[in-house]
Amino acid sequence: MKRRLFLHGFVFLLVPAVCWFASCASLSGITAEEYFSMGMAYFELGKYEEAEKWLNRARGMDKTKAASEYNLGRIAFEMGRYEDAIRLFDSILEKDPENILALKAAAYTRIKTGEIEKAEALYARVLAMVPESADDGYNHALVLFAMEKYEEAEEVLLRYSFTVEDNKDAFLLLARSQKALNKPEAVDTYDKWLQGNSDNQVRYEYAQVLEQGEFYAKALEEYRTLINALPQGPAVSKDGKPQALSKPNIRFALGRLLLIADPESEDGIDELTLAVTDGFSNTEDMEKLAEDSRVPDARKDEIRRLIHTINVAQEEAETPAAGDEDAETLSGEAGISSGEEKEDGEAGETDTAGGS
Repeated sequence: MKRRLFLHGFVFLLVPAVCWFASCASLSGITAEEYFSMGMAYFELGKYEEAEKWLNRARGMDKTKAASEYNLGRIAFEMGRYEDAIRLFDSILEKDPENILALKAAAYTRIKTGEIEKAEALYARVLAMVPESADDGYNHALVLFAMEKYEEAEEVLLRYSFTVEDNKDAFLLLARSQKALNKPEAVDTYDKWLQGNSDNQVRYEYAQVLEQGEFYAKALEEYRTLINALPQGPAVSKDGKPQALSKPNIRFALGRLLLIADPESEDGIDELTLAVTDGFSNTEDMEKLAEDSRVPDARKDEIRRLIHTINVAQEEAETPAAGDEDAETLSGEAGISSGEEKEDGEAGETDTAGGS
């Protein structure tokens, strides 16, 4: 309670301070530190344009130049002007290559601009100087993962294993790195993550890892949990892209696994049939399953029957559009013929009239 009152009092005192500085802006006696304080006061209030004015004044003075450039970079970042932010952070690093704050800020900003390799190099410099920085270890691992350097990402995260489990994002990144490396450890990492968190996408990844590790019973359980949790929806988005996390696609995954785990049972084909009924239409995945050596020949014939069903449904879906075009064409041709006949008839009447 006392802390809350103190903060309230601080904000109350800050506002008149802002007003006082504003009224004195034209006084030549203002020091660099006062310009800087004024800029930071506006920054804390979220008034970035005003903060920039004062910090730019402070930036022109050696005593506050570096701090002002750093905070001007923060303002540019907050306003989405990432190139300006990078320019300011790099300016500090040119003069002070070991400035940790500027290194972190420059690295994080480059993630926003998509300069992943430069971000990775900057985070590597940070961790070389501050090896105990777990948060920066996560950021470093994040860019390594984006660069598909999964082994290096896992190595960085395991270096901070004493804190990684307390950070759900870092722990999930560890699970995903292990999954990408096809490591059996991914099973336990996903399992631990899901014990304290809930996310359908992560559960789907976990089911895939279980299936890959041949923990079939547990994988089946996870796929069934997902089917019950997901709403009914299409297997593809409006732009035609597959939606992996959809009920039809999860049904296909469940059917595929049932065929591999228990090929003699009808359950696998039943699930695949339900998937197709629900809208599953990925014939490429069906073809791969039909060619899988673990699937008996009798089941392969049934899979090809389902592929035929999908193809027929797709052809029928396209037929009405083609039929409409044909109908329009025929209608147009009929109109022309009708018009020609009418003209001929009119001509005949004219001839008759002329003859009489």
